[in-house]
Amino acid sequence: MEHLLAVDVGGTKTDLALYDAGLGCRNPLWQETLPSQDYATFTELLHRFLDGKQVQLKGACLGVAGPVQGNRVKLTNLPWEIVGSEIEAEFGIDQVSIINDLVAIAHSIPFLSDDDLVVLKGGNVVSGGARGVVAPGTGLGIAFSVWDGSQYIVNPSEGGHAGFSPADEIELELLRFMFSRSEEPVSFESLCSGMGFPAIYRFLIEQGHFGEPYWLAAELAAGGDVTPVIVQAAMSQEKECPLCRETVRLFVQILAGACGNLAVTVMATGGIYLGGGMPTHILPFLQDEAFQRRFLKRGKMAGLLAGIPIFVIMNPKAALIGAAGYITTGP
Repeated sequence: MEHLLAVDVGGTKTDLALYDAGLGCRNPLWQETLPSQDYATFTELLHRFLDGKQVQLKGACLGVAGPVQGNRVKLTNLPWEIVGSEIEAEFGIDQVSIINDLVAIAHSIPFLSDDDLVVLKGGNVVSGGARGVVAPGTGLGIAFSVWDGSQYIVNPSEGGHAGFSPADEIELELLRFMFSRSEEPVSFESLCSGMGFPAIYRFLIEQGHFGEPYWLAAELAAGGDVTPVIVQAAMSQEKECPLCRETVRLFVQILAGACGNLAVTVMATGGIYLGGGMPTHILPFLQDEAFQRRFLKRGKMAGLLAGIPIFVIMNPKAALIGAAGYITTGP
């Protein structure tokens, strides 16, 4: 039996799966999640996963959170460098492909079922229409795919670094606030990512829009990543926190703007797909009609956007499915 290896490499954890080459990418023979930071190198982690398994690896695809060039990548949040040719030689794999994690998510779309998706906005999925993928996480990942007449071709993008464009007075105030804190350009990623929550939260306090509850200040002062604390407080039914709710609401508005930008840029009549873990954690805010209104706030292009559906990818293994799909379908 020939096997395929799919890997979703993240700064915190790495998902790995082995597939029978003839059974497709939704039915792994083995699947495991390993803590990335417990291993000095990716090869050490891969040896741990493959240890004791009698497999003949025909191909492998690694979806990696980092810029891929020449089938190699230096990870942003881990001291790893992964080189496809070195993995091939060490593990006897015929071909190893390294792709960006957003490219992997985009490759998963044809293999996702209705149960893997939540519809945020209805519309008409145009056959052969371009598809856009937006994934807020540590950064703001963006990718898109276009139909070449016989198949979809997935393209990576650094669209998250496009300049932030405010749509109303409060967002204009936010832009000025960001300018006052740094000389760096203000991108959508600056506000629509894990780093964006603390910035928006501090803006709302310093501009006098909201007061900070003492219990929340104590939790934030305890150290660690403040983003989960803000999100959990916004979602909590036990402790009302208008400040955190407004932080998430404003974040969601900016995310809707980023989705609208991608939709008009690539004519995403095949749909916009929100990936990564963050959208699933703030789903009730995304389901609010305000998200749709901001997405459609595009002047002459509002009519075009009205027909474009938006989905949230709920399957946490989408990037792994996409990496497996990449092996069987190609770029």
